Amino acid sequence: MATWLLLLRAHDERLLHALILRRGRLTDRLMRGVSHLGDAVTTIGTVAILCLGVVPKLQASGAFAAITLVSSHLGVQLLKRTIDRPRPRMPVGYASLVHAPDRFSFPSGHAAASLSVAIGIAIALPMPAGGAIIALATLVGVSRCYLGMHYPGDVLAGWLLAISGAWLAALAL
Repeated sequence: MATWLLLLRAHDERLLHALILRRGRLTDRLMRGVSHLGDAVTTIGTVAILCLGVVPKLQASGAFAAITLVSSHLGVQLLKRTIDRPRPRMPVGYASLVHAPDRFSFPSGHAAASLSVAIGIAIALPMPAGGAIIALATLVGVSRCYLGMHYPGDVLAGWLLAISGAWLAALAL
């Protein structure tokens, strides 16, 4: 494992364990629900609805979100298979709250996908609503750590891929 990844893991594990040790029943349910906002069905479905023009004012942002989502997804899949970082080690007595979709941890696809779509939607909305959409996407990333699926660095990398995808979308459109 690369030296930078070992350093990241040490810091990541401390942050992750600090979050997991603060779990509670109500928050467990909330985080499980929020995490689904980053699922492929949810993100691709949202982009498809936007691109089809169901809400005409958001059709252009749907195209932006689609380009952002596709480019960030390509980056996620390339890095997951190149770096091959395992899922987090949980503190003694704790377990992941959801089933992992695969064995790869770095970067977080849910964090990248939810922020990719959120950026596309947020640019078309007034500030309070756009900010709320970005905050919700950010919470998806936090939920992935809380549930035990990703280290904080995995989520940060996912967010950076979404921002990079948005930059590419801006260049393309």
